[in-house]
Amino acid sequence: MRADILVFPGSNCDLDTEIALREALPGWQVERQWHDGAHLGESQFCVLPGGFAYGDYLRAGALAARSGAIAEVRRLIERGGLVLGICNGFQVLVEAGILPGAFQANTVQHFVCRDAHLRVERARSPFLADFAEGDVLTLPIAHQEGNYRLTADEYRRLKDEGRIAFTYCGPHGESGDEHNPNGSYAGVAGVLGAEGRVLGMMPHPERAAWPAVGRKDGLGILAAALAPRLEGGGH
Repeated sequence: MRADILVFPGSNCDLDTEIALREALPGWQVERQWHDGAHLGESQFCVLPGGFAYGDYLRAGALAARSGAIAEVRRLIERGGLVLGICNGFQVLVEAGILPGAFQANTVQHFVCRDAHLRVERARSPFLADFAEGDVLTLPIAHQEGNYRLTADEYRRLKDEGRIAFTYCGPHGESGDEHNPNGSYAGVAGVLGAEGRVLGMMPHPERAAWPAVGRKDGLGILAAALAPRLEGGGH
C-alpha cells in the first residue's frame, strides 16, 4: 500500500506530513513526489500538504491548481483513492474545483497560529471512521487566508449532503463567532468531496499526531487509508 505527498514550490509541511504518515500507516510505502512529473498510479492515498505553493501569488493555491499533477489527483479520485488537502492543500483543491467554495484573508487581517477546537459534523467518511459526530478535536491552525467562503445555497447543499466535515467550536463543542478564528462561513473548517473520499481542512492533523507534542487527535484522520472497514465503501 502506498501513500504519496505532492510537493510544490513553496510547500513547507511535506516532511512533517511524511513523518506523521509513517506513524499513522505502519507498513505503508510513504513517498514525497515533486509535482512536476508526479505519478500517482500506484498510490491509494495522496496528501496535498500545507505551505505557500508558488508563494500564494494571485491567490492561495491558484498556481498549484494549474499543475499537471492535479490531473493525477483527479485520476486517483476517479479510481476510488483518498485525497487529503491540508491548509494550503485545501486551498489548492478549491482552486482546482475539486472542492467547492473560495478563500479570503482572515477577518482578523493577520496570520493566525494557535490551537483550535473542531466539532466533527460528519463521521460517515473514511477520514472520520475513528470519530463520532459531535466529537471535539484539538488541532493547530496556521494561516493567513483561511476564511472559507460559501454561498448560502452552497452551504445548505453541502450540509444536506453530509459534506461538512468539521466546524470550529469551543472546547465543549459550543458554536459561536468567538470560536471562529478566521471568519469562515458558518465556522466551516473542513469539507468532504461527494463520495467522502476527498477531505479539505485548514487545521493541521500532521502536527497533532504524537503524544510527545501534546496532541494525538490528528492521528486518526491520517490513518484514513486503514478505513475501508465502513460498509458501502466508506461513504
